[in-house]
Amino acid sequence: MRLVFPNPGLDDRILSHEDLDRMEEEEEAGDRPKWDNKAQYILTCVGFCIGIGNVWRFPYLCQTHGGGAFLIPYLILLVLEGMPLLLMEFAIGQRLRKGSVGVWRAINPYLTGIGVASMLVSLLVGLYYNTLIAWILWYLFNSFQDPLPWTQCPLNDNGTGFVPECQRSSTVDYYFYRVTLNSSASIGDSGGVHWPIVLCLLTAWTVMCVCYIRGIGTSGKAVYVTAILPYIVLAIFLIRGLTLKGSLSGIKFLFTPDVDELMEPTTWLDAGAQVFYAFSLAWGGLISFSSYNPVHNNCVQDAVILTAITGFTSIYAATVTYSIIGFRATEKYDNCISDNIISLLNTFDLPEDNITASDYEAALNRLNSSSPETVLGLDLKTCDMQTLLSEGVEGTGLAFIVFTEAITKMPGSPVWSVLFFVMLLCLGVSTLFGNIEGVVVPLKDLKLLPQKWPQEALTGVTCAVAFIICFLFAQNSGIYWVTLFDNFAGSVPLLTIGLFEMIAVVYIYGIDRFNEDLVFMVGYRPGIFWQVTWRFVSPLIVLGILIFYMVTQTQKKLTYLVWDPESEVFPALASVPYPSWINAVVFLLAGVPSLAVPVYALCRLVFVYCKKK
Repeated sequence: MRLVFPNPGLDDRILSHEDLDRMEEEEEAGDRPKWDNKAQYILTCVGFCIGIGNVWRFPYLCQTHGGGAFLIPYLILLVLEGMPLLLMEFAIGQRLRKGSVGVWRAINPYLTGIGVASMLVSLLVGLYYNTLIAWILWYLFNSFQDPLPWTQCPLNDNGTGFVPECQRSSTVDYYFYRVTLNSSASIGDSGGVHWPIVLCLLTAWTVMCVCYIRGIGTSGKAVYVTAILPYIVLAIFLIRGLTLKGSLSGIKFLFTPDVDELMEPTTWLDAGAQVFYAFSLAWGGLISFSSYNPVHNNCVQDAVILTAITGFTSIYAATVTYSIIGFRATEKYDNCISDNIISLLNTFDLPEDNITASDYEAALNRLNSSSPETVLGLDLKTCDMQTLLSEGVEGTGLAFIVFTEAITKMPGSPVWSVLFFVMLLCLGVSTLFGNIEGVVVPLKDLKLLPQKWPQEALTGVTCAVAFIICFLFAQNSGIYWVTLFDNFAGSVPLLTIGLFEMIAVVYIYGIDRFNEDLVFMVGYRPGIFWQVTWRFVSPLIVLGILIFYMVTQTQKKLTYLVWDPESEVFPALASVPYPSWINAVVFLLAGVPSLAVPVYALCRLVFVYCKKK
């Protein structure tokens, strides 16, 4: 049974197979740039898909959802949800030879909103993503000193002691929240602009502008470094991590599944959403990148290769991260046991070597049976390795707090710090190439900027405007805005765009026409797996995740974590409700891109109707 909506004029809007072949033979593909070679294209896609989130978002989700239990739904949905949509974006971009706006406008002018939505998401995500790069640059610049500045608390104003706020928390927390960001106590308290971050933002956007100044002509050269170097650094960190005490405990925790977590809907929901992040789906960049390929490039093979690389890299990066988490947890566990031993030795006036870490449990049980009231009055800490391993540190905290703390414990810590932040810089820059591509190309397609402008001017203006907007994140409340953008700009909009893309190709462009295009491009018709997932499985999975996500979000009260020295829970981050006006911001971040498709279609319908009248 075939279900395809009427789509008059489609053949007039797209090139025929014969036209594409003729253009290929005569090398008259217009002024669209081309990749130098296949490796450059694959590395660009890998760099775009593999980003900073592989170092902090994915490991955090594993930590939250029972370690290895999260890997199972993630890998399943990577194949059933991610890979089919990935091939769809590759194939439709390669077939129609256009960017994200041009592709959907060619299929049907009423679908132009899909490209507009992708552009908006790429812009919003790119804004806060480059802010993270600015923070990375700050830490990188400050890593060239020994000792590292976050290893000790600074002196107070009169030099008689340490800053109380730092003493009450920890050196790494204080350095991140107070020294680096100078965080205010709420999102409503802007606290003015933090100028060191402004300088780092200027550097970050300048780097992006230089690397992308001529589109893929320059970024295609940069990916040889930005896409390959992180794998080398991760390998170095893995080798170093495995030599640290307790690293194997962290890796064992990662690969030991908590089966009960598989029964939780939120585990599958987060896995499905993470697939969109992992592949950078629905951002528009992959469609643009594939449009620069030869017409007969094997995009099916590319999709399978990229899926394998993405799945491997997620697990590879998580293994490195968990070796460090295991080391950190072991350090905390040993310190906890050591503090308890000192308390017992002092209270019971025992010789120094009477209780050791190896016989601590036996000694504690012995003393507890002979003097239970005395032991109870000591208020000993509970030292549990599993609890320490499963302590989730979300998002930026994993990189700027957990890793930096672990690095300070390593010999030659400045070298490890430089390596770590260079790796994060490469991961961030290579992902931003795709984000900038997803903004600049649609701006050209929509003719929002003068058509006579060269690529250098388009890139420069885009980066300059983005830098000005990023002053929002350079305020003292900047970290709360970054968290807000991270939570809402790339969640519902991505799922909505992905769903519209699949509906557009299968039911408006026509799945049979799409299959014929693939036969023309790669020489064979994709098998039953692709047919079933395109038509039914992938759209139903995305729709299910979208509905469940929206239901759970509407039932939750919007809260966020703040660094507030006046809080009762300090040094822990305090959870506070968002002010009521934040709902309008959430609508701008999540609602506007999600509604761009139907709103654009409706506006065009009214325009066409008025024109006829």
